[in-house]
Amino acid sequence: MHPVPRYTLTVVGMTTDSQAWVPESCTLPSGQRPLRLAEFDYLFATALLAQQRLSPTELLWRLDPTAEATARDLIGRESCCCSFFSFTLAADTGTLRLDVQVPAAHVDVLDTLALRAAAGMTA
Repeated sequence: MHPVPRYTLTVVGMTTDSQAWVPESCTLPSGQRPLRLAEFDYLFATALLAQQRLSPTELLWRLDPTAEATARDLIGRESCCCSFFSFTLAADTGTLRLDVQVPAAHVDVLDTLALRAAAGMTA
């Protein structure tokens, strides 16, 4: 095989920019976004017990109760930069219940978080 100059292959749905799904309304500086994603990934890997999609605009995460301080801090900071998120954290039968809601215009962001959470639970 020989390389062909200026030949590219584009596959629909693939991107080299892992932040392509982050909406313009997010005020977190782009340099800090990978760190924030890593914080969510860590929460998913260490504390996420279950995930349920309640509607296209609402997601329910069940977390280990020992992660309450971490979860509160993370969702507090995320609410500051992405005000379209609505987070509700409450104790519920031995777990933490974290409800995440977004407006219909940001369902794609919730979809991506759901995929990241699912990947983190199985990692």
